[in-house]
Amino acid sequence: MLSSAADALPEGDGWLFEPKWDGFRTLVFRDGEEILLQSRDGKPMNRYFPELLGPLAAALPQRCVVDGEVVIVGNRGLDFEALLLRIHPAASRVQLLASQIPASFVAWDLLARGDEDLRDVALGVRRERLEELLASAREPVHLSPATRDRAVAEDWFDRFEGAGLDGVMAKRLDAPYKAGERTMIKVKHRRSADCVVAGFRWHKNGVGTKVGSLLLGLYDDENALHHVGVTAAFPDAVRRQLVVELAPLRQDALADHPWRDWADAQADATAKGQRLPGASSRWNRGKDLNWEPLRPTRVCEVAYDHMQGSRFRHAAQFVRWRPDKRPQDCRYDQLEVTPAYELERVFGARPAPRAVRQRPQGS
Repeated sequence: MLSSAADALPEGDGWLFEPKWDGFRTLVFRDGEEILLQSRDGKPMNRYFPELLGPLAAALPQRCVVDGEVVIVGNRGLDFEALLLRIHPAASRVQLLASQIPASFVAWDLLARGDEDLRDVALGVRRERLEELLASAREPVHLSPATRDRAVAEDWFDRFEGAGLDGVMAKRLDAPYKAGERTMIKVKHRRSADCVVAGFRWHKNGVGTKVGSLLLGLYDDENALHHVGVTAAFPDAVRRQLVVELAPLRQDALADHPWRDWADAQADATAKGQRLPGASSRWNRGKDLNWEPLRPTRVCEVAYDHMQGSRFRHAAQFVRWRPDKRPQDCRYDQLEVTPAYELERVFGARPAPRAVRQRPQGS
């Protein structure tokens, strides 16, 4: 079952509200001794999260299907970056990370139990059955909080963000489970920021064809320009126009570019927490992340949902050019800061996971 975006929580009665978890959407199938973790696109996930199989076996009945999310809790809330590290081809690396940064499973729906297919049963009934099923569950298996009170959900929307949650989901209590249909409503945080455009990547069609994405930067208190993300959702006509529009900014762009020595300084920048363009993608190792520098003189406004550490969690949405803004005024201090919310309210007291340093590429 999928979701569609909305700007506000729905009004009226008959809604169930839940936090929107920032992790890997996962279906859990259990049949006796066999447990299958399946991703949203149908891929098996057992090899990436072996530490969840035992706890799920202890928490779930012999035959059932449960919908939920695999997450990792870090020192500052949900840690999606740590979750990405778990998608690794080496079994030994997966086992090491499973012990150092163990995952949790948060359940929010029950689709089957025994021989009973519950997908045509109303959500309100499915939720009651799920609460009964997980009444004695222990970490790392958790039941997602839920409320029918819109005021409580609005409070969650404000407070839970500090723990890394994405927003709030709204579901009709009388609705069946419709696989593949966008029957849920998601309300996510949306904000805007003025960013320096310091580079770009070519479209996958090839060099010189179209601009694929713009590389965004923000200055810190020491006037270092950090790579904070990209904005990439442009119509084809705009992508072609950007090739012409940005051409003057490519001339002698590396002469005094703040990211000129990113390749040599990558290790040092990582240690300092600075993000530089051109690093290998953890999610898609074959993706071409070569970039073209631009003189960092142009500013654009982008919309974003929230930050993951020092960068945008998702690709930002281009809003408009800001010729009235100076690049040096595009700083982190413009961003809204949300106070942290203790995940102990959801997960209970637990020791903080040990910090894990990512091994350099090729090691």
